[in-house]
Amino acid sequence: MIVTIDGVAASGKSSVSSGVAQALGVPYVSSGLLYRAVTLLGLEAGADLADASALLPLLSGVRLEPLASGNRVWNADHDLTADLHSTRVDTGVSVVAALPEIREWVDNQLRALPAPLVAEGRDMGTNVFPHAPHKFYLTASPRVRAERRAKERPEDIPAIEAALTERDRLDTTQSAPAPDARVIDTGPLTLQGVIDTILADLR
Repeated sequence: MIVTIDGVAASGKSSVSSGVAQALGVPYVSSGLLYRAVTLLGLEAGADLADASALLPLLSGVRLEPLASGNRVWNADHDLTADLHSTRVDTGVSVVAALPEIREWVDNQLRALPAPLVAEGRDMGTNVFPHAPHKFYLTASPRVRAERRAKERPEDIPAIEAALTERDRLDTTQSAPAPDARVIDTGPLTLQGVIDTILADLR
């Protein structure tokens, strides 16, 4: 069994995926963390984030550890996870995620993981696991998403909203619901409400 949960930035994909995975007793995997890891390593190396040939040599030791409670990303024996959700990574990750060579690398990492699992990202249902039997796509207005993210980071809501709107524009080529996905507006729902909606559909 593979369940895909895609959606726009800050729509609650990770929290929802973790909740669904824990309810099902399976791990969840986040493609976004791998793109963020590539971005972080590129920034630390001073590499051009738009140059896949400069980024791929940095990835030989990168691996994703899928857990229902939250993924970890390692580079050899160094845990990168705590540094992946920074503003500088936010700013660069769309550039990295648009590179076909990096997308292929991430897709291969994910497809190598054993099912059952919940796969969370931008194109899990359309590209990585197109034959998954259960697909969902989460969305919400930029203002709702900005208000949620402001609870996690000490940043101004209008600035976060502007950044998310720009991120949506950059991500349009990667982020679209699969034709057979159920689209869920998370704006009027609590986190548990979104999880329960997905679980009810699965049952």
